[in-house]
Amino acid sequence: MKTFATAFAAALIAGAAQADPTVGITKSMPQVTVQTEIGPQVVDRVQDPSNEITGEWARTSRPCPEFCIQPMSPAPGVSTIGELELLEMLQDPDAVVVDSRTPDWFQGGTIPGAINIPYTYVVDELGRLGCEPDFDGWDCAEAKQVALFCNGIWCGQSPTAIRNMIDAGYPAEQISYYRGGMQVWRLLGLTVVGGR
Repeated sequence: MKTFATAFAAALIAGAAQADPTVGITKSMPQVTVQTEIGPQVVDRVQDPSNEITGEWARTSRPCPEFCIQPMSPAPGVSTIGELELLEMLQDPDAVVVDSRTPDWFQGGTIPGAINIPYTYVVDELGRLGCEPDFDGWDCAEAKQVALFCNGIWCGQSPTAIRNMIDAGYPAEQISYYRGGMQVWRLLGLTVVGGR
C-alpha cells in the first residue's frame, strides 16, 4: 500500500509539472510587454525546458584579437546591467535601448524594442538620443537614459560606441551597458525579433 501511495504522489507531482510548463523570467514575472516601433511585443522565455542554443550563438571560443573578452565596465561612470534591468529600461518610454551592432547582425535578430544605431556611426546619431548639434559638436544636456548592447561579452562594438559617445559629450551616467548582449539573451531563451 505504501508503494502505491508513493507512486501515486510521484505521478501527481510529475503531472502537475507537465501541466504547467511555464518558464518564467522571474518567480513573479512570467513575461513583460514592451512597446516597439510596430506595436506591443511580449518578451518571455522559450517554453521548452530542453531548448539549447545552436550555431553561431553556441560558440565558446573566438580569436582574440579581435573578439577579446570585454571589461565589466567600458568606461568610468557607465553602469553595467543585466537582463532584468534591461527589461525595465525597455518598458520605460523615456529610455532608449540601442543595438549597436552592424545592420547585418541587427537584421539577424535583436531584442524587442531596441533600435539599431551601429557603433561605426553612433556619434552621427546622437540627435536620436536627446543631444542637439552645436558649433562644437553636440550639446547633450538633455541626453536620454540609454542602454547599449552588442553580441556578448566578447564583442567590442557597444564598448567602442560607448567610449565614442562619451568622447563626443554624452554623459557617462546616462549610459548603461548590457554586457551579456545577444549571446546571453539567447542563452536565457528570451524573445528575439527578426532574423534567425
